[in-house]
Amino acid sequence: MLQALATVPRHLFFAPAFEAHAYQDKAFPIGEGQTISQPYTVAYQTQLLDLQPTDRVLEVGTGSGYQCAVLLQLTPHVDSIEFNEVLFARTRQLLATLGAGGAGLHCGDGSVGLPDRAPFDAILVTAGAPGLPPALLRQLRVGGRLVIPVGDSQTQRMVRVTREGAEAFVREEFEEFRFVPLLGAGGWRS
Repeated sequence: MLQALATVPRHLFFAPAFEAHAYQDKAFPIGEGQTISQPYTVAYQTQLLDLQPTDRVLEVGTGSGYQCAVLLQLTPHVDSIEFNEVLFARTRQLLATLGAGGAGLHCGDGSVGLPDRAPFDAILVTAGAPGLPPALLRQLRVGGRLVIPVGDSQTQRMVRVTREGAEAFVREEFEEFRFVPLLGAGGWRS
């Protein structure tokens, strides 16, 4: 997983005005009220996913595309969905330019997932949710993992949910983080 982070040039996902800060362990604005997560957070969430090379992954919140590019280093089977149309268009172009266009990129309400592409072995949410979106839980394969920050608008606790059966889920809670809000039907209303 650390090799995946080292392989992806983070500065390419920054506006020129912020490029000098690209390798600091900080979140930075990417426009549209969104941020690129700090490298620690990207590594933390990615490690909780415990990805295998054959895993099918859904990323909710494409944002700058950095996390998506990291996931593509671990498995070629990544779908990513972005709520904001401006970020989606910019990131789709950037990922294609970087040769990471292999991801299935989608624009829409990520809080409801991609039911037509499910089931997924792993789902990663890169925005803070008020609770666990039921649609995302339904789209996990048995044995699949959902990693999502859950809490209020100020702080969230990182949660990993593993699906153990048709209606059986195991929830684990980890460190506190602060994310932009997950917008949509299964998140904070836009």
